[in-house]
Amino acid sequence: MKKVIVVGAGASGIIAGAIAAKNGNKVIILEKMSEPLKKLLISGKGRCNITNSADIDAFIENTPGNGHFLYSAFYSFFREDILEILQKEGVKTKVERGGRVFPVSDSSKDVANALINFAKKNGAKIICNAKVKEIIVCEGAVSGVKLENGSVFEADSIIIATGGMSYPGTGSDGDGYRFATKLGHTVTDLKPSLVGLITEEKWVQDLQGLSLKNVEITLKDSNNKKVYSDFGEMLFTHFGVSGPIILSASRVAHKYIKSGLNIEGLSLSIDLKPALDFEKLEARVIRDFDKYSKKQLKNAMDDLLPKRLIPVVIQLSEIDENKFVNQITKQERRKIIEILKGLSLTITKLRPIAEAIVTAGGVEVDEINPSTMESKLINGLYFCGEVMDLDAYTGGFNLQIAFSTGYLAGSNA
Repeated sequence: MKKVIVVGAGASGIIAGAIAAKNGNKVIILEKMSEPLKKLLISGKGRCNITNSADIDAFIENTPGNGHFLYSAFYSFFREDILEILQKEGVKTKVERGGRVFPVSDSSKDVANALINFAKKNGAKIICNAKVKEIIVCEGAVSGVKLENGSVFEADSIIIATGGMSYPGTGSDGDGYRFATKLGHTVTDLKPSLVGLITEEKWVQDLQGLSLKNVEITLKDSNNKKVYSDFGEMLFTHFGVSGPIILSASRVAHKYIKSGLNIEGLSLSIDLKPALDFEKLEARVIRDFDKYSKKQLKNAMDDLLPKRLIPVVIQLSEIDENKFVNQITKQERRKIIEILKGLSLTITKLRPIAEAIVTAGGVEVDEINPSTMESKLINGLYFCGEVMDLDAYTGGFNLQIAFSTGYLAGSNA
């Protein structure tokens, strides 16, 4: 019976510990926070987007951060496997828009309890309030861990599952990167992934809290070339924009960072009516204007837009809001339609890494065996989850990466 220490009781660590214990090892999962799975509890706005209904190739495509590294992990343990575990623990699931899989109860707590029960049933011991200070290595192989309180746990295998740098209040504050660096591993540049975008335009503050569904966004570079597009839901905030499609777009914005989190030459265009081309939307606007021909413009667009968005569109069109609709010229009408089809924002910066859903960057995957998650530098050292240089778009992809890599690490530790 081998002694296995898992450092971190997040999604990947819990699965790793559960599988290692199931294989007959003596497993201790050390968590520095007061409870396990704190980040999972707030995922999906407290609902927990467990995984996605897409196939493996789509998962790889939706993982811009070294997706190719994940083939072995996904073929070893994928969506059906994690859902089977949850089902046996009493958690029923459902599929929503974009293939996102959630618990029927819409409660991340149910998912967390199921994973904890699964780990404990298999014999893994979870110890909270146990902060690891050092990974002990002897002659090129791990031998144990030392806690901040001075306690030492011996180990034949150690799995680092400490997460990234995002949401540090949940325990992800970069411990794993420090361990890896000290042990000779390369840690790539750390940047926020899946995070809000700060905009130059101040009018977004007037729209704070406004959510738009079924819109299409396009990111364009300084040459007005399209670099990304997506369809779905977004949100205006006090700093700019956020929401599912914006979070995924933020991952593409990385390559335009010039210094710090400052972005240069990137613009965002929002098509508020993607189901209608210019001509069909013009016909729709003409019908509305005929209907409200004796009203002022500010009172004639309620059928077309959310009320809070109307003043912004009128302001950008530079048309007097008190002008009567029957006095609107063709040129002015077309200006309004152009804005509806391309509401433009200038992106200036990414929000900080502490607010990101996941961290882009991490332990260099070329230094990790993709079939086992074992370090190529230190015998008996394994990595899983966000601590590695792996990150995907929003939609349940990142949690599945955690589960799949955790399974591989636990299977081989």
